[in-house]
Amino acid sequence: MNDVVMPLPLLIGIIIAAVLITALIAFLIHKKIEKDNEKKGESILKNANEKAEKILDDAKKDAESERKEKILAAKEEIQAEKTELNKEIKERRAEIQKQEKRLVQKEETLDRKVDNLERKEIQLQEKMAELDNMKVELEKFKEKQNEELVRISGLSIDEAKDYLIKNVRETLSHEIALEIKEAEGRAKEESDKKAKNLITFAIQKCAADHTQETTVSVVPLPSDDMKGRIIGREGRNIKALETLTGIDLIIDDTPEAVILSGFDPIRREVARIALEKLVVDGRIHPARIEEMVEKAKDELEEIIKEEGERASMETGVIGLHPDIIKLIGKLKYRTSYGQNVLNHSIEVSQLCGIIAEELGLDTKLAKRAGLLHDIGKSIDHEIEGTHVEIGVDILKRYKENELVINAVHAHHGDVEPASLEAVVVQAADAISASRPGARRETLETYIKRLEKLEEIADSFDGVEKSYAIQAGREVRIMVKPENINDDQMTVMAHDVAKRIEDEMEYPGQIKVTIVRENRAVEYAK
Repeated sequence: MNDVVMPLPLLIGIIIAAVLITALIAFLIHKKIEKDNEKKGESILKNANEKAEKILDDAKKDAESERKEKILAAKEEIQAEKTELNKEIKERRAEIQKQEKRLVQKEETLDRKVDNLERKEIQLQEKMAELDNMKVELEKFKEKQNEELVRISGLSIDEAKDYLIKNVRETLSHEIALEIKEAEGRAKEESDKKAKNLITFAIQKCAADHTQETTVSVVPLPSDDMKGRIIGREGRNIKALETLTGIDLIIDDTPEAVILSGFDPIRREVARIALEKLVVDGRIHPARIEEMVEKAKDELEEIIKEEGERASMETGVIGLHPDIIKLIGKLKYRTSYGQNVLNHSIEVSQLCGIIAEELGLDTKLAKRAGLLHDIGKSIDHEIEGTHVEIGVDILKRYKENELVINAVHAHHGDVEPASLEAVVVQAADAISASRPGARRETLETYIKRLEKLEEIADSFDGVEKSYAIQAGREVRIMVKPENINDDQMTVMAHDVAKRIEDEMEYPGQIKVTIVRENRAVEYAK
């Protein structure tokens, strides 16, 4: 059987027809699916809308219920506030009515007082007129009396006035002296009592132990064999240590101890620290000594800083410049008449705080000035000038408070105090310096003070002889009785005391006693 060959165009047409039929079928299926999906979506959307409407209805009902509840609560609150306000208004009205009633009563009282004053004014005018008449009559009587006195005494009016003025002056001179004496006595008694109470309270509250500083330090040794190692071969070790520190080492018969002698406390402390380190280390030779001296200097710098910070914390004085804190720390190694200057400065600061608090002054300012009052002593051996001038320059350089600078400048009376706190610093400085055992006074200073006392006393007219007694705490003055009377003695004692206060520096107080003696001597023969 022969194969039938299909023409190519027909084959292509069949293929195209098949493709088209397939595409049509696919399109119809797609449309069917879309229609089904659309129906499902409309159903879902319808359900969702129904649920949303239900939720909205429920929410509206809840909101309406809540709104009604809140409106009701607000109405109740407004009603309560309205009731309270009405009550308060009633109370205020009652109070206003009471005040109005009182004002009416006061007005009535004032009206009565005004009427009384008007009547009294009329009476006073009448009395003034009577007094004017009496004054005219008195003037006429005085003229007649003066004419009669001139006739009787034989003196003119001007001569009589001069005579009366002279008598009055003599009488008043005596009375003024008595008044001065009584006033001074009362003032002195009251001021002494108050000052003693205040100072006693301050000293009691700021009690401090005092130990005299010396110019030597003692370094203990583990054994006497160490002395030979410290001296070294041909004394090279001790020479190196003395050269590097500037301190003399005294190695004598004192068992297991070396004495360091020197007037510079900082150098002496460096030598002490270095020697203690060398003793502990055991290796003692010039190179090691130099190394230990440098370490001791660094360690001392740290100690000085810590001491300055300790003083600042202990006194409650804050905000100080770091350089000033270091200078305060250096005061630990500075003494004044044997008194440690750092301990003295801390004590003065604390005393200033207590006294200022009792007097109602600026406590912080007083304590700051008290701590810094001797700051110049930290470097007074390095710079020319008094410790007061050096301290003022330091504080100006670091822009310290002007009142603090004035207090430092005035604490020895170099300038006038510009504030009461500056006077408190003067008092606290004197208290700290005059505590028993706080300072030792050199013989030369003591003699100069006695001589100055007698010199001031002898400079007054009418003084016969003066004596400084009781270790300079009293000056006894003998006056010439024919030149100085009893009234003038009181004035002289006051003037001498004032001169001593202005021209001298001294701890505590100095008593001025004036003695006037008349003697009548006769011999029976």
